Amino acid sequence: MNNLPPCPKCKSEYTYEDGVLLICPECGHEWTQSEASSVNEERVWKDTNGTILQDGDTVTVIKDLKVKGASSVLKGGTKVKNIRLVEGDHDIDCKIDGFGAMQLKSEFVRKA
Repeated sequence: MNNLPPCPKCKSEYTYEDGVLLICPECGHEWTQSEASSVNEERVWKDTNGTILQDGDTVTVIKDLKVKGASSVLKGGTKVKNIRLVEGDHDIDCKIDGFGAMQLKSEFVRKA
């Protein structure tokens, strides 16, 4: 039976091997077995102290941050409640009183 991993791009189960590459016949995506194993690993978000963050946590901003498009800065010590973790460059989605919806980097927060 086919014990190959599904395509990381379209999740198709019809992948096949061609030499060292795994290929998806549905979307044409090609990857190696080592890439497939790293894709299946679950991402862990950590704050500036190395504490693991989870959705719904409350965090504190550790330094003043310039906010693009705003005339003021986000002050260090600001508490942010009910964060949501996302993939990408800025890995925290949140709403901050006085600023509204924004994205933060986990390296600039500390779990409260």
